Amino acid sequence: MIEQYLTPDTPAQALEFKQLHGNDAIWFAGGSKINAAPTKTDKTIAISLGRLNLSQIEQQGDSLHIGAMCHIQQLIDHELVPVALKQSAAFIYSRHIRNQATLGGEIAARQPEALLIPSLLALKATLKLANGQEMDVEDYINNDERALIATVIIPDSSLTCIGYNIARSAAGLAIVTAAVSIDKQGNKVIALDGVSPLYQGAARPVRLRDVETQDLKGELLEQAVADAIYPEADIRGGVEYKRYIAGVVITDLMAECQHMVEEA
Repeated sequence: MIEQYLTPDTPAQALEFKQLHGNDAIWFAGGSKINAAPTKTDKTIAISLGRLNLSQIEQQGDSLHIGAMCHIQQLIDHELVPVALKQSAAFIYSRHIRNQATLGGEIAARQPEALLIPSLLALKATLKLANGQEMDVEDYINNDERALIATVIIPDSSLTCIGYNIARSAAGLAIVTAAVSIDKQGNKVIALDGVSPLYQGAARPVRLRDVETQDLKGELLEQAVADAIYPEADIRGGVEYKRYIAGVVITDLMAECQHMVEEA
């Protein structure tokens, strides 16, 4: 339970507070995760990010810079945000949650449904941390340390990208969340969530790098995707079903993405 609430005025002061209080402290962004099950925190000190001026959305050349404190609904409403990221933001069904949750919080929270991360991976997003370090989203989510995110950078906001979420109902648990992209040189990215072995209670989003390098279509692509993932059975579905639906979704998305590239 949160017993102390700290309000730093700068990222540097926020980092000082975290260093001082260590594992007893947690970052407090929108609060949608640390105040609600199943991600409710057991930490006693909250370090608020509300005064750090990290909610801007700015185009800088070809790249789009999105502050980590940008709320999810802002992504949907903002004209500069790529369509694929708007789509994945809308996978969060509740507008109340979208008005509260932040982009940085969605990346940093290790939760069973990482609805935005496949699209961020497909968009080749990178993170600028409060300590000045830069790293890929993929490296960040595979690192047990949860450093403070300052900015999410999409290097090419015009990249052709599309995503999809499979759930049993509009507000139901996500079974598989997928995203693909194709750049001007024909390089592909295939990203999925919900299809890897559980780690600390959640499946980590993954990129299928081996499949990306193969020029596969139709049933061959479906099978390659199914063979490349290792889902676990749970209330959402069995292993074979998840492999099957992931292959079908990626194949459909890749065909649509290729069509979009040719039409551009």
